[in-house]
Amino acid sequence: MQQQRNLIKKGRFYFIYDHDLDFVLEDKTKRGLEVRENIFDEKYGVQADKGTIYDLNGVGYKVGIRWYFPKSKYRLDHVIKIAEEMELRYKALREMTCPDDE
Repeated sequence: MQQQRNLIKKGRFYFIYDHDLDFVLEDKTKRGLEVRENIFDEKYGVQADKGTIYDLNGVGYKVGIRWYFPKSKYRLDHVIKIAEEMELRYKALREMTCPDDE
């Protein structure tokens, strides 16, 4: 997604862009990760860019980088709700792993 991006909303762990016919939700924690595929994401029912993250044992895990929510099917408040849920998951994870960080 290298075209012009019109930022609508941002959180600590996400961006939401207005892009032509879609609202694009981008996971900030995956910025810079190479897009390996653009597939249908069954969790959200939309197209998504996915990449691969490897653990210390060399096992790869496919992870979402950004999701394309068609404006014809999704309202902005629905995308924001999904983004805020993502934000809460990352905040909880951060509190467990780095309790002294703010």
